[in-house]
Amino acid sequence: MTTATAEATGTLLGYARVSTGHQSLDAQADALTAAGVEPARVYSDKLTGTSTKEQRPGLAAVLDYAREGDTIMVVGIDRLGRNAAEVMLTIRDLGKRGIALRSLREGIDTTNATGRMIAGVLASLAELELELGRERRAAAKASRKARDLPIGRPRSLTADQIALAERMRASGEPVPVIAETLGVSRATLYRTLAEKETAR
Repeated sequence: MTTATAEATGTLLGYARVSTGHQSLDAQADALTAAGVEPARVYSDKLTGTSTKEQRPGLAAVLDYAREGDTIMVVGIDRLGRNAAEVMLTIRDLGKRGIALRSLREGIDTTNATGRMIAGVLASLAELELELGRERRAAAKASRKARDLPIGRPRSLTADQIALAERMRASGEPVPVIAETLGVSRATLYRTLAEKETAR
């Protein structure tokens, strides 16, 4: 991994994120500005629980703006992603681009040797987690194939099957029996019936 510059000489940028619309960004923004980030250089996102990386314009903007020699500061490294792998991969990518990272809570600063070592360990763990995830998915797929179970997305129901499911439900048949009859999971059946009800 290419390390960030030994001493940051560029722009100090800040990034803040909260996970729900009910939380305030003010506390994070105040901490970042108190640590030296200009208010105009604080990027932020307010996310829902289902937001993806592509739905974070603030993070995308600060990563796009940052250049070699710049420093991105966060209150905590968990602000950089929704899970450990995503956080670690972002740290790795910053290092490759020569952009320093400072995290106030954890005391990580990749402009010094200790901070770069910690970031390197985190990036290595990201690679390991991704590899283990690929192995788990491959093993699960092989297991389902060996048991002759469907692989991939759950089956969806045709209009005729939905109509039949509704008739069976109206006559008092339990959902597990209907799902087994139609060859779909209970979750698929519940979701389909709920969507049909909403459409009405």
